[in-house]
Amino acid sequence: MSDTHLFSPLRMRGVELRNRIGVSPMCQYSSRDGFANDWHYTHLGSRAVGGAGLIITEATAVTADGRITPDDLGIWSDEHVEGLTRCARLIAEHGAVPGIQLAHAGRKASTASPWKGGKTVPVEEGGWETVWAPSAIQFGRSSKVPREMGASEIRDVIQAFVDGATRALRAGFKVAEIHAAHGYLLHTFLSPLSNQRTDEYGGSFENRIRMVLDVVDAVRAVWPEDLPLFVRISATDWADGGWDLEQSVRLSEVLRQRGVDLVDCSTGGLVPGVQIPVGPGYQTEFATAIRTQTGMPTAAVGMITAPDQADAIIREGRADVVLLAREMLRDPYWPLRAGKALGHAAPWPVQYERAAD
Repeated sequence: MSDTHLFSPLRMRGVELRNRIGVSPMCQYSSRDGFANDWHYTHLGSRAVGGAGLIITEATAVTADGRITPDDLGIWSDEHVEGLTRCARLIAEHGAVPGIQLAHAGRKASTASPWKGGKTVPVEEGGWETVWAPSAIQFGRSSKVPREMGASEIRDVIQAFVDGATRALRAGFKVAEIHAAHGYLLHTFLSPLSNQRTDEYGGSFENRIRMVLDVVDAVRAVWPEDLPLFVRISATDWADGGWDLEQSVRLSEVLRQRGVDLVDCSTGGLVPGVQIPVGPGYQTEFATAIRTQTGMPTAAVGMITAPDQADAIIREGRADVVLLAREMLRDPYWPLRAGKALGHAAPWPVQYERAAD
């Protein structure tokens, strides 16, 4: 057992989280042309008021055609910085650390928001061609077949991540997370199920991780030394012959050497219809394995809902941070309630103190 618990502060480089609770990136499908608006300010700000230590924006697209849906948040132009600055400032004003997830959807781009059906959006209806993939392999039978990216397109995407990170810094974010999970572009380079290239970006493990490393190196070069850099991975594809925990451990070892400060351990998303053993904390074991075998700090995600469950993950050294998603949608003030339940009560906002008892 450790003296560290859910409400222990965590210092990473020059940033300190007030506790080990983070708000996981959750798409809101509420932007127009990638711009943040009142919904984002309310959504993110209320969770900072609610006591989380770290709040990470939804997947924020580094190119317009890298959005999952036409309604995603974006950071592909300087015009996006103003709205994102307000988001970061609002989070920080209420005591949380503002983080941003930089993303490119790859072959899973140009789909409709969930409440609009979630299907591929054709060009004539406001969608776009999904050309971005390591190989011409579609996600599912109803998905568009992407085109294998050429060398110049790979360089363009790497630069887009760099430009996104530069804008995120201008906007005031203190943590940047590179999205290499859930079947989106960088994940498709990692997995042999989606990457069948024969050049330096395909084939061997060392070649398949090259795109992620190129993005990490390029972003780390512009992201300040005193600010943390995270990478989100899918630790397994849950499919034979795919990306798995052993490869995730090997990648995490390399990422640590390249200046990554934490691996955010999710799973799946590359192959539709696979059987996933969903249950409380079902992905935590991957965060624990990577942390134990590499020394890389990790974040645990996936059906973490109860205060004692979250506290045990930290106290037992199974992860360094817990990232909550749906539970934070249900209750933005979960950290305040959890603190009281665990005997580590943090001060409530003065406006809400009368409801704290």
